[in-house]
Amino acid sequence: MKHRTPVFVNIILITFILVFLFYMFVQNTSFLSSPYFWATVVIGVILAFIGNAISGLAENERFKLMTAEEKAVFLKEKEIPYFKRIYDSAFKKQSDVEEKDILIDHGFDGIMELDNQLPKWWKGLFYFGVAYAVVYLFAYGLTDFAHPDKEYEAEHKQEIASVAEWMKNTPPPTIDNAKYSADNIAEGEQIFKTNCVSCHMEGGKGGIGPNLTDDYWKNHPEKTLFKNVFHIVENGVPGTQMQAWGKNGVLTGFDIEKVAAYVYHINQEQADAVGGAAPQGDKVTWEK
Repeated sequence: MKHRTPVFVNIILITFILVFLFYMFVQNTSFLSSPYFWATVVIGVILAFIGNAISGLAENERFKLMTAEEKAVFLKEKEIPYFKRIYDSAFKKQSDVEEKDILIDHGFDGIMELDNQLPKWWKGLFYFGVAYAVVYLFAYGLTDFAHPDKEYEAEHKQEIASVAEWMKNTPPPTIDNAKYSADNIAEGEQIFKTNCVSCHMEGGKGGIGPNLTDDYWKNHPEKTLFKNVFHIVENGVPGTQMQAWGKNGVLTGFDIEKVAAYVYHINQEQADAVGGAAPQGDKVTWEK
């Protein structure tokens, strides 16, 4: 006769399963503060005690029907701690007598086959996997759980809100406090391609607008290249097609800082553009 599982083990399993299921459907741990969750846990614990009591009554009735020898074996096994009993049953090796009983009447090359049962730990993992697959499919089909598109949308909205909050609480850079950062080059390149490439061409090699990769500049009101680009993009150049992108409200201080980083990069950290437009203006030596 099998021994009962201790009630505390059932309670732990019930609690774990409930936490697992709630987390799958809620997608966060906020349910831990919900009275409904804890009410469900309490109900599960009560059911565990009721089930344990019923199992105890059934066990007593079956014990009465056992022979004296079977009772002795049962009581001896009952003295073994539960977890040791589980471990022994999972990795138990049959005796020679038991092995003869499960010997299959065929073999090959002197090797005989035994009708061994699968280990309990293996079957347990298999049943758990099947149960999890059923719950997973149900959650995937009827909830937002495990939907990459919906998870992306939620995270994207959260990120946009975070950026908006940061932008709201952080004043945009000005020419006085703007700083060059290599981290801004990639975004500055995208802003350049959207707004500047029609005049200055791909890579800033020049077209309608001057070549931005050489050392010659028509307008250089500032002493450093980075701030000079910031000044020109923000204020524009009167009498030319270079509008005041910043003062017109087309680009923010953050955008201008990134564009200035990109122009500084292609001018100071890369070689002159191949096939670039002819120099215009004065040769300028910028301060570091």
